Amino acid sequence: MTDPFSSPGAKAPPKPFTATEGHRPVRSFVLRQGRFTEAQQRAFDQAWPQLGLDYTGQPRDFDAIFGRQAKRVLEIGFGNGEALRFASQQDPSRDYIGIEVHAPGVGRLLNALEADGAQHVRLYHYDAVEVLQNEVAAGSLDEIRIYFPDPWHKKRHNKRRLIQPEFAKLLVSRLAPDGRLHAATDWQDYAEQMWDVLDATPGLRNRAGARGHVERPAWRPQTHFETRGQNLGHGVWDLVYDRC
Repeated sequence: MTDPFSSPGAKAPPKPFTATEGHRPVRSFVLRQGRFTEAQQRAFDQAWPQLGLDYTGQPRDFDAIFGRQAKRVLEIGFGNGEALRFASQQDPSRDYIGIEVHAPGVGRLLNALEADGAQHVRLYHYDAVEVLQNEVAAGSLDEIRIYFPDPWHKKRHNKRRLIQPEFAKLLVSRLAPDGRLHAATDWQDYAEQMWDVLDATPGLRNRAGARGHVERPAWRPQTHFETRGQNLGHGVWDLVYDRC
């Protein structure tokens, strides 16, 4: 059966995008790289050959990459990597793949993983939509995690939000039959949109019931994004969906 989200014939990586508005790509991110330290640059120079994955636009054999057969967890937009590092430390039985477009966060996590001696984590410095479409096989992920994606809180920017119907369908296609999707946000308006999209997506079942959320699971540490949001008086919503 042909995978509608893959394009194995692609000869070169297309430009990152998340949705299309007419003929103009609409991205869910803006590259604000911030200060890139010498330590982060060294991480790319020294740790990337072992822990990094260069985007190729072709399906990946992750068993070969990790040197074993294990369940896989993908985190999209890992920021500075604290949640991904925590997860990899707590659960070495599974392989972890992280995707992040902002280079300083990638460099910081590369340094941390190298210090940990982590062998079961690999990182992409690329757009998650492209990676999922072209490098991740259908049904190959045990779990997908999306923690505190950019809320694009201004109404005119809502179209840039990552959680959209087509992207949700793509996520479902990459989950194994017993897989899990875990999203978290500290913006109620974005939580409402996530419910609108994910509760209506075929193949997903909200573990807490329609428009429901759960307490922060043990596998997700309290991040600095969450702490910042709470300090601003925001709530935090963890939405967990099972692939059905």
